[in-house]
Amino acid sequence: MDRLTTIALVTGVYLLISLAIGWVAYRRSQAGADDYFLGGRSARTVVLFMALFGTNVTPFVLLGIPAQTYHQGIGVFGLNAAIIALGVPLTFYLIGFPAYLAARRIGALTPAELYAERFQSPLVGLVLFVAYFVFTIPYMVIAVLGVGHAASVLSGGAIPSAAAEAAALVITLVYTSLGGMRATMWTNVFQGTVFLGLMLAATAWIAGDYGGLAAAMERVQEARPELLLKGDVPAFAAGPWASWGLVIALTVIGFPHILVRLFAARDAAALKNACRLYPLIMIVLWVPAVLLGLWGAVELPGLAGKEADRILPMMIEGHLPPWVQGLALAAVLAAVMSTLDAQLLTLSSMLSRDVLGRFFAGLRDRAEVVSGRIFLLLIAALVFAIVLADPPSIYALAGFAFSGYVVLVPVLYLGLRWRRMNAAGAIASLVAGNLALGLAMLGWLPAPGGILPVVWGLGAAIAGAVLGSVLGPATPAAARDRVLAPIERVFEDVGPGAAERA
Repeated sequence: MDRLTTIALVTGVYLLISLAIGWVAYRRSQAGADDYFLGGRSARTVVLFMALFGTNVTPFVLLGIPAQTYHQGIGVFGLNAAIIALGVPLTFYLIGFPAYLAARRIGALTPAELYAERFQSPLVGLVLFVAYFVFTIPYMVIAVLGVGHAASVLSGGAIPSAAAEAAALVITLVYTSLGGMRATMWTNVFQGTVFLGLMLAATAWIAGDYGGLAAAMERVQEARPELLLKGDVPAFAAGPWASWGLVIALTVIGFPHILVRLFAARDAAALKNACRLYPLIMIVLWVPAVLLGLWGAVELPGLAGKEADRILPMMIEGHLPPWVQGLALAAVLAAVMSTLDAQLLTLSSMLSRDVLGRFFAGLRDRAEVVSGRIFLLLIAALVFAIVLADPPSIYALAGFAFSGYVVLVPVLYLGLRWRRMNAAGAIASLVAGNLALGLAMLGWLPAPGGILPVVWGLGAAIAGAVLGSVLGPATPAAARDRVLAPIERVFEDVGPGAAERA
């Protein structure tokens, strides 16, 4: 069997398994929007954790991080992984857990729906949806681009990037449309296992080719010692480092597809266990991503800019046999599809409930599911059109999307933890934060110390939330209590087992 056939066969088996899981989920699903969009809120620890893990791992990690390490060195690990491992579980506790409690209490299926109810303002939900849409679409483009890079390199150009990208979108659409949230979470368990296993196996295999881990690092020390030092890399200066740390710590809880995953938890214990597992597994994944970027910089020098996005598949092609290369392509597909399915489903659910549902009040359950499936197709078509336009590098797109998500965090946090927060404060925060972010990205605001635009955006968002809430009318007490009371009961009860009693 030739190399290309082997790669195609292994990848095909992966895709068939994903479709089979989607079909089983469809057979197990029940009628209604709650089951389709949230899987009946029944996710236990393992499924919930793998859904969070799989959803949060995209080509940004598998392709973007090796590429940045290729250019900037080992400091990329400290710039990203350590902060993520500590910051993300903390935000899950401070924002995700309260959001879970409130969404369960009022029956909200989307973040936009939850905050529209909290502030008794459909406009808040609509503005929040628009922000989510603007920043999630580029993030979805990242995922699809990753498939094209991997398929093109591993097939030696025999598989056109556009064909691979279209195939990933179509397969994801099929199983997501069939089984909804249940399908995406079950496939995430399989997909997360595939890409984590591949990264660990590839790192061990390539290190073995070099004579072991110590020998591999000695090669880097001899050929590119600057990659093992902080040096004068601009990204590691105090201002950029601190502001990017802010981005990477806060952005995950800003992902609408992550919040929706948290809404789907069966109980608080599942959430707590997922937070315990998260730091360990993220570190286990990021170490191979950084190492492969380092080794690639020595073995394959001369890649400029976004050409380095291909360094992972190039290293795998150069060291691993065809069947493992097939697994590598399957792993990239797994990382892409495990995020893409959640993003597609979340945006389609918000379009169905928070946009279309506002104009057609009777649109519920089966009609919402049908409209959600239609929106899945339309969103996928938009993403593919942007992919074909040859956008910037994976890391650059991620920086834009992540900064936008961070600007939403003041509304997400204060809306659930500050009683005085109102609709005026939420709108002011969202508008001011995004306006400041845009101006800073255009270079119209200064960057003292090299700070990133997100600092301006976050500062403006906080100021807008406070000023708008102080000056605007308070949310009606009954509506406010309906959302906040279950949160306050849990957070005021600090004794043992408080979370479980929630």
